[in-house]
Amino acid sequence: MPASARRIAELLESESLLTQKEIVTKTYLPARTVRYALNRLKEENLLLERFSFRDARQSLYSLNLEGSISEVVTS
Repeated sequence: MPASARRIAELLESESLLTQKEIVTKTYLPARTVRYALNRLKEENLLLERFSFRDARQSLYSLNLEGSISEVVTS
C-alpha cells in the first residue's frame, strides 16, 4: 500500500467522514495523489464512500470498520 494511502487511512481513523477536498487540505497531498490513494483503499475494501447531503457533488469518505487499519500500515 502506498504511503499516501496509509497517511489517509490514519487521518480517517481519527477524523471520519471527510470529503476529498478536506483530505487534500489536511494531508497537504496533491489532489491526484489523494484520488489514487482513495481508489487503492477502495480496492482493498478499506474505505466507505457515502453521499454528502451538504453538497451533492461530493462524497464523504470513512474507513470500513470491517477492514483493519493494521492491514494498511503493515502493507
